[in-house]
Amino acid sequence: MAIKHALGQLGDYEIRQLKVFKAVADCGGFSAAETLLNISRPTISIHIANLESRLNLILCRRGRGGFALTKEGEVIYQQTQQLLDALEGFRNTINNLSSTPSGKLRVALSDSFANDPRCQFTAIINHYAHQAPAVEVTVDVSHMIEMERKVLNDELDLAFIPYHRQLEGLDYIHLFSDRCYLYCGASHPLFHQDDSHISNTQINAIPLVHAGLQPHEEVYQQIAAMNLAAVSYHYETRVALIRSGIYASFLPENIAAPYVQDRQLRAICPQTRHYSLGAAVISKRTSQPNRARTLFIQTVQSLHQQGKPNAPY
Repeated sequence: MAIKHALGQLGDYEIRQLKVFKAVADCGGFSAAETLLNISRPTISIHIANLESRLNLILCRRGRGGFALTKEGEVIYQQTQQLLDALEGFRNTINNLSSTPSGKLRVALSDSFANDPRCQFTAIINHYAHQAPAVEVTVDVSHMIEMERKVLNDELDLAFIPYHRQLEGLDYIHLFSDRCYLYCGASHPLFHQDDSHISNTQINAIPLVHAGLQPHEEVYQQIAAMNLAAVSYHYETRVALIRSGIYASFLPENIAAPYVQDRQLRAICPQTRHYSLGAAVISKRTSQPNRARTLFIQTVQSLHQQGKPNAPY
């Protein structure tokens, strides 16, 4: 006889258990979920055990072989995602009926943008917080492709990204443009050579650290013939690889400036080895109202008025 699974009504406690279960599945195990949930592993185990008892299902396997969802666990995970998305959508709809913005706003930035004065992120947050004190703002740092995906999938409301491509379904607010040059470290053989004595053959032979993205045309023209030897998206790690004396990489001029001043980096043939890279705020093109997001977009636009150099996209 088949076992019947009569769930009955869901309360706050069951929803809490489902959130814990989703966090464990997203993190790939109990230990990794401790930091995200800010609760101990034994407490997480109790939540999962109680949820499995409530559902009369085994949701995951954990042991020496590692963590894995069962087939039933995969179904419950998918349904949990849909349930939590629906609850968040309901919450946002109710919040949008209010006269002032409330609820949550999820923002992400590429590395270095938060403290770049041209981004004006601090000023944006200051203006926004005064206008929308009831909104809970969550800010994170992420990879550009991940931010694009999350904005399109409604997992993020806005993101501050370097431009590499323009996607259908996203709106862009241009912030500023960077001039990117090719840099090598002080221990690299080309560091002390005059640009007039450096050939394209020498430059193209240098192991190049690149972002690992499909580049826009101007970037492609620079790197197509080069020795693509390492991948690093974040500027901080690119700088470290350049300083090893093995690699070269393109960096925005303002990122490289302090290292150039300390003679740890130098630009190679800057007259010919350069490209422009834009910075933009992206949001999903949608007709669904969201007061918190709309106000943030208006705040960005008010602090980044028209008249800036044309965006390179």
